[in-house]
Amino acid sequence: MGLAVESNNGHGVEESKYQRGVRHLCEEGIERVPRKYVFPVSERPNLDTERNNVCYGSSQTLKLPVIDFARLQGSNRSQVLKCLANACEEYGFFQLVKHGIPSEVIEEMGSVGRRFFELPYEERCKYMTPDMRSPVRYGTSFNQNTDPFFCWRDFLKLSCHPLPQHLPSWPSNPSDLREVAANYSTKTKFLYLKLMEAILESLGVKETAPKLMEDHESDRMAKDLENGSQIVMVNCYPACPEPDLTLGMPPHSDYGMLTLLLQDESVQGLQIHHGGRWVNVEPLPNSFVVNVGDHLEIFSNGKFKSVLHRVLVNPSSTRISIASLHSLSFHSTVRPSPKLIDEANPRRYKDTDFASFLHYISSVGHKDKNFLETRKLT
Repeated sequence: MGLAVESNNGHGVEESKYQRGVRHLCEEGIERVPRKYVFPVSERPNLDTERNNVCYGSSQTLKLPVIDFARLQGSNRSQVLKCLANACEEYGFFQLVKHGIPSEVIEEMGSVGRRFFELPYEERCKYMTPDMRSPVRYGTSFNQNTDPFFCWRDFLKLSCHPLPQHLPSWPSNPSDLREVAANYSTKTKFLYLKLMEAILESLGVKETAPKLMEDHESDRMAKDLENGSQIVMVNCYPACPEPDLTLGMPPHSDYGMLTLLLQDESVQGLQIHHGGRWVNVEPLPNSFVVNVGDHLEIFSNGKFKSVLHRVLVNPSSTRISIASLHSLSFHSTVRPSPKLIDEANPRRYKDTDFASFLHYISSVGHKDKNFLETRKLT
């Protein structure tokens, strides 16, 4: 498809409208992708190739490792732990099934997220702010303060910890959003803590047998995880008239420990960079896609890797996804575990924290794994 963008002769969309989000543009009935959203040629998805090799075939569709959470809690735990460690090492991603969160909780969260984006702009914009530290934020693109070109995405960010502190500031419309999102965030936080317990065990930094002596590092980590940050991000990728010109999200890694992603089962879009190419992640019904974040890569001293991923947009359907992003608290320091450092495996990363990450992306922007690269020692 040829490049079709608005001209500069007065018929284009004013710059201020871009800040109002993609939904607002679509509600005005645009038929072409505004110039602000057109990615450089080298960064655009090659959708002719994608359609031939990914969407309608299997050669570029990646089947991620599947972790059965129920088996992780049973007698086969040691075997599942090995599969979990391999997934985090080789892929940085896995699909989590039989996770114990009722399907109605998931369906209600998807429904209320979609209904929020269907509200009139005047209602949605009450929560618009350029402040990335705001506990509740309706925004657009990736970082609308620094992005040289915008991606085809709006989002609602809900800070969830501590829940009693943040809940009163969440949107009250739709009327069930607070109750539904609070229930969802509580259940995903419990699931995250159980997964991190297993991951620490698979790394060998948490013992399975009863402790015979004090283990201050394990105790401190357990407390840091319990008190850590949680952000629920509801993403909306509206149908795009020219999907080969833009992206829903550019290539990036997640900053935290783990992200639990609820995919839109009816509209594909997530791709990860694996084996030197971009591959689709096909949604599994009633599952989470879980990925390693930069902080877990640092904590594991590079044994587990955060992986680049991106989002394609669809020409005919809006896609909704819900990410629950988890890490340590805002002021906690993330460093490689001393138990994973020795003569054969020297320390590979500097100390960091969430505040440093926010400062970096607020001033420089977040692209690929650029923040993590600033943390490397070797």
